[in-house]
Amino acid sequence: MRLNQEMEAYAASCQAELRALIRDLCAIPAPSHQEDRRAEFCKRWFEANGGEGVFLDEAKNVICPCGDVSGDVVAVMGHTDTVFPDLEPMPFREENGKYYCPGVCDDTANLAVLMLSARYFLQKKRKPETGIVFVANSCEEGLGNLKGSRAIVARYGARLKALVTFDGADLTSVVDRAVGSHRYRVTVRTEGGHSFGAFGNRNAIRILASMIDTLYSVKVPEDGQSRTTYNVGLISGGTSVNTIAQEAEMLYEYRSDSLKCLNEMQELFSRVIAAYQAMGAEVTAEKIGDRPCAGDVDPEAQAALLRRAEAAIEAVTGETAIRRSGSTDCNSALAAGVPSVCLGVCVGKGCHTREEELDLQSLLPGCRLALELLAGWFPEA
Repeated sequence: MRLNQEMEAYAASCQAELRALIRDLCAIPAPSHQEDRRAEFCKRWFEANGGEGVFLDEAKNVICPCGDVSGDVVAVMGHTDTVFPDLEPMPFREENGKYYCPGVCDDTANLAVLMLSARYFLQKKRKPETGIVFVANSCEEGLGNLKGSRAIVARYGARLKALVTFDGADLTSVVDRAVGSHRYRVTVRTEGGHSFGAFGNRNAIRILASMIDTLYSVKVPEDGQSRTTYNVGLISGGTSVNTIAQEAEMLYEYRSDSLKCLNEMQELFSRVIAAYQAMGAEVTAEKIGDRPCAGDVDPEAQAALLRRAEAAIEAVTGETAIRRSGSTDCNSALAAGVPSVCLGVCVGKGCHTREEELDLQSLLPGCRLALELLAGWFPEA
């Protein structure tokens, strides 16, 4: 469908308010697991803007029901957390038609667009064809481990018929395939000692370096057009320049949009760990993150949701949507067999960097895209 004049006018009229909302949200630090203040802000905002029965669940998700949610429901989400650990407000500035702030696109602007788009239907008392829950969810980023979206999937169970999340920094991509990942903290411990007096004792850093070299010699498995990657993202260890390191550790992950390849990487990783344990050093591997791949999703239902998203993108941008795989809140739904897609409703650059930026001119088409997609569930719209 195409937006009616009323929705077009609403999208245009709320731009100043949308920009102000993004500024307000950016001023509230929200590292994963510490989104409390931002969640409370979103709860109060929904309550003041037409939401009824709004509540905060045990996972720090803000849930705003729309219509009859006692039966089947569709969840439409944007995450409150940012990838940055800062507990104080991060630098924010406006310059040359852009906002600059860590987390401004991912996912602050997308969340703000969701909130203002939801308000249109909440205040108009529109009745959706199935229950809708608008969700400002927690813990999408990093070691948040999708806690928020997992809780939504668990809460609604078999009644959850689709999950849409607004996340990303362009208006023409749609994520319809889940990139699963396993993340580990690997620690090596040895007897160590003085670099001169105990020369010859095993060095934890040397063993860890050898293990990293082994892991990087692994040939990634293949499965059709799937993609599999691995990475060591952080290493630490040792005490001083004249000490044989007693302990060293790394953070390691592998990812794939193929469950088969993800399982094969698990086997390869386990064999490497076992081989180094057999050499006599103390080697431990603690799993610190687990994002699932897609499970048994009804292909027709997934295709129908994807067509709905692609049609909205084309209607607003005039461009054909680009399908991508990604690691998003969709993973939780797809792993449970629930159709799910992720799309961005803003444009920006530098996500996950301190130089992240948002193009303010993208907010109007982004708002129109969100309304276009949501209107499909509201026959009266």
